[in-house]
Amino acid sequence: MGQAWLDLLFAHWPVPPDQLRDRIPAGLDLDTLDGQAWVGIVPFTMTGIHLHWLPPLPGLSAFHELNVRTYVTRGGKPGVWFFSLDAASQMNVYAARRLFHLPYFFARMSLERDGDSIRYASVRRDCHGPFAQFKARYGPAGVAHESTPGSLQEWLTERYCLYAVDRQGRVFRGEIDHEPWRLQPAWAEIETNSLAAASGISIPDTPPLLHYSALQRTVVWGLESAT
Repeated sequence: MGQAWLDLLFAHWPVPPDQLRDRIPAGLDLDTLDGQAWVGIVPFTMTGIHLHWLPPLPGLSAFHELNVRTYVTRGGKPGVWFFSLDAASQMNVYAARRLFHLPYFFARMSLERDGDSIRYASVRRDCHGPFAQFKARYGPAGVAHESTPGSLQEWLTERYCLYAVDRQGRVFRGEIDHEPWRLQPAWAEIETNSLAAASGISIPDTPPLLHYSALQRTVVWGLESAT
């Protein structure tokens, strides 16, 4: 499945590993760097969604998305674990729940651009999950560059698979292909953020580590058993 991710903000907070380990399913290991775990909140717009060899479907190929994540490994392969994913498309929420075993929730979402400034808002409207909302302004604050090998920025962002678990506890892996991230330093004014708390996670009351990406083109593969 081809996709493009637009106006993406990585907002990351350090959290104690013990806060997250019990929230990671059996079969996956919480990934840490220098003994530190991280939680990320990532708003963006997904567009150009299409199956291989097929054009994008009108009304289904573009929507806003917002996820809460941490980082895990299985068999030494690092990846992303999602605590929640909010999306502004009911059809895509339903499909992702069934096909990818991911905790998607429908939300009313908006994105407004004023020059390089992005105003992003989301209010969850889904009976399958607790209420959550997010409102922020953000934008780039520097020159785009690839991550330095071995840096925290590389560790947080250069992850090429996601993990999911079905109702029977089976672990699946979905591969994600894209060019290395070209990230810019970012600024953000976060007005409202109850996403992590809705997932039972407490993030520190400190400024997050911020990165911005204007565009990332990706290919997402179907789930396979993570043996």
